[in-house]
Amino acid sequence: MTKKHLFRLAGLGLAATIAAWSAAAIAADVPKSPDVEQTGTLTIANTLDFAPFEYLDADGKQTGIIIELAGEVAKLVDAKLDVQRTPFPTMIPGLAAGRFKIAWETFSANPERLAQVDFVMFIKAGIAASTSPDKKDGFAGDTGLCGKRIGVSAGSASDFLADKLSKDCTDKGQKAIEKSVFNSSTDIIQAVLSDRIDARLDDATSSSYFEVTSKGQLVVLPTLYDIAPLGLAIAKDDKGTADMMVAALGELFRNGTYQAILDKYGMGAYAIKEPYFVGSMDALRAE
Repeated sequence: MTKKHLFRLAGLGLAATIAAWSAAAIAADVPKSPDVEQTGTLTIANTLDFAPFEYLDADGKQTGIIIELAGEVAKLVDAKLDVQRTPFPTMIPGLAAGRFKIAWETFSANPERLAQVDFVMFIKAGIAASTSPDKKDGFAGDTGLCGKRIGVSAGSASDFLADKLSKDCTDKGQKAIEKSVFNSSTDIIQAVLSDRIDARLDDATSSSYFEVTSKGQLVVLPTLYDIAPLGLAIAKDDKGTADMMVAALGELFRNGTYQAILDKYGMGAYAIKEPYFVGSMDALRAE
């Protein structure tokens, strides 16, 4: 072997070592929670049923904004990612009971939830209604949802919002909203398309995504409700997990990975300035 080859190999070895040092330095800046330290696994509860945040693609592969972000967090803490498919209504009780450490969905914070869990905010959105094109004109005006058959996900912010909007309707002398509760977002969409309900009330980001992917079968109504930051949920007072997730997401915000993932799914407009911890309502920020 010539000196030239030896120098080349030495150079490649040095480059690999520097790359390894760089990766280790980044990971070292992100503290591991005791659970990740012990198991070597970043476990998250997730529905895998809320595109574009999480879903199964045509090949059955887990994908979406949250799945990609979670994968990047797992790399930063040198852990394997384990996504446990979990129904949305059981997530906060599951955290409170210690069945898992992280429920990564797009939770909005409210006093009832904050009595049981804490949040790390990572995105913002509002709530919007989606309907079929032929019904769109029937939702005009400030009280367009009154008297309509509206589908919501069980235990979601939309579920609570529908009750509030329904009361507003009756207070104004109009018909109450006929709320139908579903466990799956895809079931709500099918209910709209089959005319079992008139509209779907859900996160605006997801609604915008389905407007595109349904190729005109669903349209998003222009009114946005309850614009607010959204976050992943962790058990109450679990400082180790909170510190890990804030630090890891903070690194993804700084290095451009966060924005790139949101842009990939057409959700760049819903980015927030930085991730942050919320343990009480007064910690919420206006974005």
